[in-house]
Amino acid sequence: MAEKVIMLGNEAIARGAYEAGVKVSSAYPGTPSTEISEYLVQYKEDVYEEWAPNEKVAAEVAVGASISGVRAMACMKHVGLNVAADPLYSVSYMGVNGGLVLVVADDPGLYSSQNEQDTRMVARAAQIPVIEPSDSAEAKDFFKTAFELSEKYDRPFIFRTTTRLAHSQGLVELQERNEVPDKEYVKNIRKNVMMPGNARLRHVEIEKRNQELAEAANTLPINTLEMNDTSIGVITSGIPYQYVKEALPNVSVLKLGMVNPLPRKMIEDFAAKVDTLYIVEELDPVIEEQVKSWGIQAIGKEIFTVQGEYSANMLRTAVLKEEVKVKAPAEAPQRPPILCPGCPHRSVYHVLNKLKLHAAGDIGCYTLGAVAPLSVVDTTMCMGSSISTLHGMEKARGREYIKDWVAVIGDSTFLHTGVNSLMNMVYNHASGTVMILDNSTTGMTGHQDHAATGKTLMGDPTYAIDIPALCKALGVKNVVEVNAFDISLLEKTIKEEQAKEEVSVIITKSPCVLLDKSKKPLYIAHEDKCKKCGMCMKPGCPAMTKNVDGTIHIDDTMCTGCGLCETLCKFDAIELVKVGE
Repeated sequence: MAEKVIMLGNEAIARGAYEAGVKVSSAYPGTPSTEISEYLVQYKEDVYEEWAPNEKVAAEVAVGASISGVRAMACMKHVGLNVAADPLYSVSYMGVNGGLVLVVADDPGLYSSQNEQDTRMVARAAQIPVIEPSDSAEAKDFFKTAFELSEKYDRPFIFRTTTRLAHSQGLVELQERNEVPDKEYVKNIRKNVMMPGNARLRHVEIEKRNQELAEAANTLPINTLEMNDTSIGVITSGIPYQYVKEALPNVSVLKLGMVNPLPRKMIEDFAAKVDTLYIVEELDPVIEEQVKSWGIQAIGKEIFTVQGEYSANMLRTAVLKEEVKVKAPAEAPQRPPILCPGCPHRSVYHVLNKLKLHAAGDIGCYTLGAVAPLSVVDTTMCMGSSISTLHGMEKARGREYIKDWVAVIGDSTFLHTGVNSLMNMVYNHASGTVMILDNSTTGMTGHQDHAATGKTLMGDPTYAIDIPALCKALGVKNVVEVNAFDISLLEKTIKEEQAKEEVSVIITKSPCVLLDKSKKPLYIAHEDKCKKCGMCMKPGCPAMTKNVDGTIHIDDTMCTGCGLCETLCKFDAIELVKVGE
């Protein structure tokens, strides 16, 4: 009997990749997709896995592996697909040799993202087929189906998940790995070289392939029909299927495992059998608009929101008009996201705040510099945008305007897309100050390695990119490294670099406090010496609290011994009492 285990959705996808015979996987970490690669590493004897510097590179690595004849995949979150859009649209024309699947995790509800982009919309524009599972078991099994269909129809596939699926658990039945023979590589310039003459011919070919796949979708076993009470019929897919089954257990359901292209005949037949048809899909009306364009009457976004996650209660209210009584949540103080105790970014932002500087921000832990009491980060758009944003400000308003601004970016994000932006500043005679907050990891997504850490995803030692040398190679003459916790030197350095009339890079080289698992130094506050000036509270460290009388208390369960508070105290009220062992 096959073993059954409980798995997270992301873990199940990794298992599906292993069972499908995948040989190459490349990814850039991005919540909620990150753990797929981390789970996949347990199969490193059979699957090569890597962290790429960004999603475009990850997709291109997977395409190259596919061209060579093996099954390959790339993993990313929805906004990462934007970075990979260039190869995505072209490989759609090229097709595959070995099966090719891009896992893309959407984030309805904005749990860890800057927008609620719907990957199905991008896939439709790129004419890429999309498969979407509704639980962990399907995540594993449908992933194998994606590779089979990819090779059968010569199409790259997107495997769409969401935060709820990625991070919820379900029962999965384990099976043996399918050792798929490598496909022979046959030179085919017309297929694989996307110059205009070839691309025109390939466009005709993919339209033909997509039509074949659309016809096949009507009989694919991943599209299933559940006929019950025909007064109400629901078309749905993915996690919303679970809400439909909970809220409307007796209705008829057409559950789509393939959401692009849609099985038109199957949908038309189902619609003809039910009195009232609802289309339940999170985010954009991707299924709904197509179904209605075929002349089928259906109810969708007239009563369902295009924002956030759905729920069973929402469906009961919208469809059944039931007044759902929800128990009021317990009263609890709000806990906004905040930098960890001992985070090196905090001391950097404290200095920037003191100097009354604005920061063009980026995507990472350091985005929290926008939150009170630091409130330094004024803009955050996308990966690598901080440097280009600062450059745009200077070109629009002049050098004097950006004397009150810096760009801040992390080490992983700098290698992701910041390098090109810095190159642009040098090339186009900019004069701004860029601060690379180097904490030696990809911190926000859970401490993944990257090209400057000296270690690969598979745990092998490797060459670590020298970020200061890289900046100098790009033509930056002023490159300075500073310990983030040396706030006197940091303040002096920022003032000096801001005064220069050319591009300047300040690298605050201080590892994330969570990387070091050894015992930390411990500081205490002497209430009798405390003058209640509040200087040590300005950086907003969560280990620092005020007593009723206004004196300071340090929570020894949270203190990581960074020493920032001691540096700020001018009255010797904070003392190092225990050195880490």
